[in-house]
Amino acid sequence: MPPPPLHNEPSPPPEDRTPRYLILGCEGMLGRAWRELLSARNLAHDGVDRQHGDLTDPADIQRLVTPDHTHIVNCAAWTDVDGAEQREAEATRVNADAVGLLAARCADTGATLVHYSTDYVFDGRASTPYPTDHPRDPVNAYGRSKAAGEVALESSDAQWLCVRTSWLYAPWGNNFVRTIARLAAERDELKVVSDQHGRPTSAQGLARTTLALLDAGARGMHHATDGGACTWFDFATAIAARANPACTVHPCGSEDFPRPAPRPAYSVLDLSKTETLIGPMMAWEDALEGVLEEIDGTVTTGESHG
Repeated sequence: MPPPPLHNEPSPPPEDRTPRYLILGCEGMLGRAWRELLSARNLAHDGVDRQHGDLTDPADIQRLVTPDHTHIVNCAAWTDVDGAEQREAEATRVNADAVGLLAARCADTGATLVHYSTDYVFDGRASTPYPTDHPRDPVNAYGRSKAAGEVALESSDAQWLCVRTSWLYAPWGNNFVRTIARLAAERDELKVVSDQHGRPTSAQGLARTTLALLDAGARGMHHATDGGACTWFDFATAIAARANPACTVHPCGSEDFPRPAPRPAYSVLDLSKTETLIGPMMAWEDALEGVLEEIDGTVTTGESHG
């Protein structure tokens, strides 16, 4: 879709503007969830994908983020965790430098910047959920790049809401749920790591939660995931039970699947700040059921979410 035109006129005060959202990374898992949510609620919005805007280019940000936009929702990110180990500078440009540029532009226009970060900013050595103010100590390059993005936000003059999340999935795109559902349908047995603990997150639920936080006036750092916690093995077992009950999922250790980037062993995020403001999160099992039903529906009707 074409980018919005360049506007240089000063923006009116935020309270005098009709809400209009700009979704950056609009073709990704979370960007699509945001577009569908805003459309369902008849909220004005524009979308920009990476083919139509370079968020590391100040001129592009000046062109894309107009005074008409009251909320900039940054769903664009470098998400290749293993790739970041060899290309950390590139990951940092997308996950940190671009965030600083967006925040500076939002400070100029008066827009609120909504940004997403990750459980991977933590070291994984905890045994209880990480609160929002826990010190950052990432164990891989991806986590370092996202932590730098948080610092860029915190040092800006913009109004911002940063939402840390984890284990994101959707009925569309490339993600753990779709992969395990496909493999379970094809195989009798699977092996999945059982020594990494976290919280799954439906992209659709995350978009709804973020909008609820905005409506409640939330700013600063918040955590948002589905409710409950599990291991990747637990998560895969629930997916396979629905996709093909004849498929057996076996637990294994992370050493059985060596990866270039180390993963935190425990990255469960504390949801209490968010839940105090907008109520309890949906249990991950219930959110997963809804997504699996939607995936089943697209197979039945011949549709593809690609």
